[in-house]
Amino acid sequence: MAQAAGFGSDRLRVGLPKPAQLPRHGNSHHAPAAMPRWIGRCLAAATACAGFAVAAIPAAQACTRVLYTAADQTVIAGRSMDWHTDNSPSLWAMPRGMARDGATGPGSIRWTSRYGSLVVSMYNIATVDGINEKGLVANTLYLAESNYGSPERKPTLSIAAWAQYVLDNYATVKEAVAQLRREPFRIVAPVLPDGEPAQGHLSISDPSGDSAIFEYVNGKLVIHHGKAYTVMTNSPTYDQQLALNSYWQEIGGSVFMPGTARAADRFARASYLVNAIPKAKDPALISAVPQQSFAFQAMASVLGVMRAVSVPLGVTDPKLPNIASTLWRTTYDQSDRILVFDSATSPSAFWVKLDGLNLSAGQPVRRLDASGGRTYSGDVTQQFQPAQAFPFLPGIPKR
Repeated sequence: MAQAAGFGSDRLRVGLPKPAQLPRHGNSHHAPAAMPRWIGRCLAAATACAGFAVAAIPAAQACTRVLYTAADQTVIAGRSMDWHTDNSPSLWAMPRGMARDGATGPGSIRWTSRYGSLVVSMYNIATVDGINEKGLVANTLYLAESNYGSPERKPTLSIAAWAQYVLDNYATVKEAVAQLRREPFRIVAPVLPDGEPAQGHLSISDPSGDSAIFEYVNGKLVIHHGKAYTVMTNSPTYDQQLALNSYWQEIGGSVFMPGTARAADRFARASYLVNAIPKAKDPALISAVPQQSFAFQAMASVLGVMRAVSVPLGVTDPKLPNIASTLWRTTYDQSDRILVFDSATSPSAFWVKLDGLNLSAGQPVRRLDASGGRTYSGDVTQQFQPAQAFPFLPGIPKR
């Protein structure tokens, strides 16, 4: 397992102009003739970054994840799901005590869930998002560069169950990192129902604001662990995303931000915005927030960030097959264990209070079907219905 280096390491050299050469803080007194030069440099940089980021990406999958910590330690995670076709999301209440396996045949890892969870599935074959009873959140995002290597005589786990395994077994990021560093399983990545490879990386966060990113690069597990890792998108690998983003941080988001839907550009915008939104009650706006609650304000702010980095419904580019429309977004209040689900095809968002779900061992699995144009609004905690748990997409290990 390779441990990630810090922010300043492995900085990419992609012909970017030095940030010091650009005007700062929106200096409007610069001569008009100078503006095309620095804008041109920025545009060239954005093109270079985006071009690097999408090289060799074969399919139209993209997402963004952010992690926000307020001054009062309110912690909120947000993610967008960008996909090229309807992926039929459902929300599931998974009780404690569920016996599971890795869906990879006789060599599958097996476990019994220690914690109940509230999760979001795609195609009813994979957990891609969720929160458990301890407030641990897991998000799986696409990463074309993923290479999970060979099982090496270890138990195996379908990538469709990766996030669920973490939510079932761990209470904190620190605990998850300590255990997963030992690699108790190897990931198997089968082909999805739409014919695309199930390649991804995983982010987790907990109510303390701790965060970790897990990637398999060249067959090796790489972990980025620490509260600084607050944004994740897609390609390139995470160390290179950090290097690209360090350039834009030096410029400053109030001067210029890359604006395409490509992963490197979304990373830069999300990084700026999640740090720009208020970390405490906004006296100019709090009167408009229900109950004048800062937690509600913070959730709205993070949802605003996710909407700002989303791709409008129906936007595609045949020349850029990695660009896909945002289908839905989630935000999680990790302290109060509340999930807000925001569908791009619905006129309203809705929310679920995990503490209002009975996740005791022996309780039935329950489902809220968010597919097929169904619409919900407000608190839908009591609208979940008993259902058979979905089977994880099976995979066949290459031994």
